[in-house]
Amino acid sequence: MPEPLDEFIMTRSPTPDRPLLGQTVLVIEDSRFASEALRLLCLRSGARIRRADSLRAAARHLAMYHPSVAIVDLGLPDGSGLDLIAELAATNPRISVLMATSADDNASGAALEAGADGFLAKPVVSLAAFQAAILDHIPQCDHPPGLRALPDDVIAPDRLALRDDLAHVAEVLTPDIDANTARYVAQFVGGLAKTAKDTALSEGARALQASLGGKAPMMPAVVALQSLVKDRVRSAPIV
Repeated sequence: MPEPLDEFIMTRSPTPDRPLLGQTVLVIEDSRFASEALRLLCLRSGARIRRADSLRAAARHLAMYHPSVAIVDLGLPDGSGLDLIAELAATNPRISVLMATSADDNASGAALEAGADGFLAKPVVSLAAFQAAILDHIPQCDHPPGLRALPDDVIAPDRLALRDDLAHVAEVLTPDIDANTARYVAQFVGGLAKTAKDTALSEGARALQASLGGKAPMMPAVVALQSLVKDRVRSAPIV
């Protein structure tokens, strides 16, 4: 049962400054840093948000309620977001808006082919671009009335969320890491680095990815990336 505040939010009509009032957004995203950005974007837009950090968690959410918008990260710890998008696109009744998100700009074609309505390239920080991407696929009757000024706000997620993501990576990057886990870590860190605009971290993630293609030994790349990640965890604020 929705809580009273949830019922209030869901029954309110959208306004020019809160154009997504009445929308419920399920974010399927394993990064806390990326999720925090989307939470702030939804909050500023009037939408209600829930988060799942894996395909398994998403299945639990979807068994209990039907969101109006789903934003699916393509690289998840227990599988590909493309599979979930294809599943949701074929479900009846279909979720009104299916959006894919990734730090890999080249993934947009595969996402649209799988059934996504649109693609959000990471980092997702522009309030105007976020609102426009969702509104482009919402029925006109659910749009706010009248003219809408485009906000020029840029969202800055809490850096503590970035620290939490990196601390998790530091735990996973061990000498006995297997190739599948290393592949997931490489794409996860690559997304974090792009959002945080961290060139060295981005290069470390690319080096690990390259090693998985047989271009270089994997362990030196693992050790180098582990060192970078631990340095950032140590230097990040704790409170």
